[in-house]
Amino acid sequence: MPVLSVVIPAYNEEKGIADIAQRVLAVREGLSNVGVSLELLVVDDGSRDKTAQLASNIEGVRLIRHPKNRGYGAALKTGFGEASGELIGFLDADGTYPPEYFPQLCREAMNGTDLVIGSRMAGAESKMPLTRRVGNLFFATLLSLLSHQRVTDSASGMRVFKREVLERIYPLPDGLNLTPVMSTRAVHEGIKIAEVPIPYSERVGRSKLSVIHDGRIFLQSMVWTALAYNPVRILGIIGMAGIGFAALAALGLVVARLSGSTNLGPWGVVALFAGLVAGVTGISLFVLGVTFNYLVSLFYKRPVRQGLFGKPIFATPLDRQFWWMGLLSVVAGLGVGGGSLALGVGGWAMDRLWLYLLGSAMLVLVGVQLVISWILLRVLEELSQREVLIKKDMGVAQ
Repeated sequence: MPVLSVVIPAYNEEKGIADIAQRVLAVREGLSNVGVSLELLVVDDGSRDKTAQLASNIEGVRLIRHPKNRGYGAALKTGFGEASGELIGFLDADGTYPPEYFPQLCREAMNGTDLVIGSRMAGAESKMPLTRRVGNLFFATLLSLLSHQRVTDSASGMRVFKREVLERIYPLPDGLNLTPVMSTRAVHEGIKIAEVPIPYSERVGRSKLSVIHDGRIFLQSMVWTALAYNPVRILGIIGMAGIGFAALAALGLVVARLSGSTNLGPWGVVALFAGLVAGVTGISLFVLGVTFNYLVSLFYKRPVRQGLFGKPIFATPLDRQFWWMGLLSVVAGLGVGGGSLALGVGGWAMDRLWLYLLGSAMLVLVGVQLVISWILLRVLEELSQREVLIKKDMGVAQ
């Protein structure tokens, strides 16, 4: 019979540790009905109260102690390392998560799912405070934007996963941000995820979560984790937003000229320069994201991720078109600049030509950047295929 090792991290939880441990032990019968036996580990994370003493007196609990406080994530990882089960689960010691739902989570895991999340946001009764509900909705939406998979509760502290998953989701942080980072790594690693709706209760004792401080850490860690897998997803979206703003500024300028207005005014000039800066910055960020994707593929020795939204938009990757797009931009910029120079020599006033010269400079700079990026990406592409080509040639030689 497969074993489910449930890990409970505990730091100064003397008011709730005995109750939650007994509730976990009480689900043995439910687990046996789905063909799973139970191992319960409590990791005391340097508590200064009676948490360890109370846990050690409970029959069926295996107590592991940290001599000093190392953090929520560190306690969980210690438990994962000590667990003997093929399945590993965890939940908080404060009584907010219902261990009675472990049989349902295990049933999903036994049916081929690698990571099962108990979702507090999937419709079950919840007593979660409004601020945390809004925060969880934000992080779930963020994860959907950073990847191409929807997870309704990216920060849930009740999960069951297969032991072999650890190799793919490590390293994980030592703090409270372990759960959102685990979710972010899992979706980018292609791990099969399922969610089971669970109710959520008010915690026993005082919460250790700071909405602002820990929320900032959650956000930062999720973004940095996603950047390590698919940088163009983030940088590309920001870059496209900059390019879109530049296009709107250019459209506004064209409409103003067609309506007969030749005086931009102070705000018009600000909008124009903001559009130029946004356009160049947007192109730079987009190209940087694509370049990082090639570097990531070299590191992980995997195919390069293409597209901003999970699938390539074009049959041929867009970065392979950078050479002609760049040359076209340079030629257009030189053409506009040359024409403006000719008009200036012919007697046109500079206050009529400065805008065209500015646009010419932008086109040339963007074009040069695209051509240079195309050369760099082709070198990285060849390096990424080097091992495959060596094995192919060695096979032919033999």
